[in-house]
Amino acid sequence: NFAIGVARIGGGVGCIGAVGSDQFGEFLLGVLEVNGVDVSRVKVKDARTSLAFVIRYPGGERSFFFYRKPWAETADTMLSPDDIDPHYVAKAKILHYSGMALSQSPCREAVLEAVRIAREAGVHVFLDPNIRPDVWADRDTLTRTYDQAMRNADSILFATDEVSYLFNTTDYRRAMETVMERYGPAYAIVKLGAKGCYIRTMGGEEILKPGFDVVPVDTTGAGDGWAAGFEEALIEGLSLDDCATIANAIGALVVTKMGAITALPTREELRSFLRSREVTIDF
Repeated sequence: NFAIGVARIGGGVGCIGAVGSDQFGEFLLGVLEVNGVDVSRVKVKDARTSLAFVIRYPGGERSFFFYRKPWAETADTMLSPDDIDPHYVAKAKILHYSGMALSQSPCREAVLEAVRIAREAGVHVFLDPNIRPDVWADRDTLTRTYDQAMRNADSILFATDEVSYLFNTTDYRRAMETVMERYGPAYAIVKLGAKGCYIRTMGGEEILKPGFDVVPVDTTGAGDGWAAGFEEALIEGLSLDDCATIANAIGALVVTKMGAITALPTREELRSFLRSREVTIDF
């Protein structure tokens, strides 16, 4: 979702990962390619492709069911450190990854190797925790792994339930203050759903950016779209305030349609939406 979200708004993006040698894997590679994502570093493993099932509820909210390790041996968790191309990682502007990829070995070690390469090369590391306890062996492993990941991230993007899970509080401002003190990223961000987002910077700046009023149909993919918009705007040199506006707008557009990939907007659709809300940003 994230990679296609970036490509839809005109950003250059590639994917590192693994799919299975089955029809699902072939289908996923095709979808990524047709949407403009470089898949040259996606490995095909002799296994079944990992699956995620989305359960949608009235009002647009959803939950997930995963067919992958530890419940089944599937392809994405088989990515190994040897599969990581250091030159590919080092030439990126941002390395974005999901905490889902940290849940099982050897994929965990592959991700941490990519992060190490990125940090040494000065690539901005963007962590989306994407906490799904169901795919972790136990809470202790999850906590220790995320602690390590956050110590090596330049930006961290939380959902409100992840703030509660990791920091045992619903006070996201206090939690992001803790994140800054403990981990020191450039940006600590909380997605607030329909309410917008909150950003705290290393320099102590705080931005609380309201969301856009829309009628939600399906919230699947909204967070990925948000991250895609924020990171592409950041790469293009927009102010932090404008990055937040772009991200909120994409998140709002995504929830007005069914599905995830199908709901991600093009740049022209994004511009049209901003004009309709009388927002002027050169993007």
